[in-house]
Amino acid sequence: MFVLILALAVGVLAGLLLRIGVPAPLITYLGVAILAALDSCLGGVRAALERTFSDRVFVFGFISNTLMAAFIVFVGERIGVRELYLAAVVAFGVRLFNNLGIVRRLMFQRRGWE
Repeated sequence: MFVLILALAVGVLAGLLLRIGVPAPLITYLGVAILAALDSCLGGVRAALERTFSDRVFVFGFISNTLMAAFIVFVGERIGVRELYLAAVVAFGVRLFNNLGIVRRLMFQRRGWE
């Protein structure tokens, strides 16, 4: 789990220090992909706390969530419904906050605060 937190910290630090421009047409893709990636990372933390973490499941989930989010944005642009990306935002947002609540509850139980 320490490796995951370290990798996330290095990624965030690199993103803040490096000035990499993103072309305007790809901003929606990037936003939804970041949300999907955060959902996968928090799901990995949850699985680690539940002692069910599998690196293969994590990597496959990370890649498939990110690709599905990008596919939803792509399809929305192609059929002329640019707001279709909101479906991915809502789905991954709900999952993210659900996982966050479970992680919080598991941490409280481990520390005896609940």
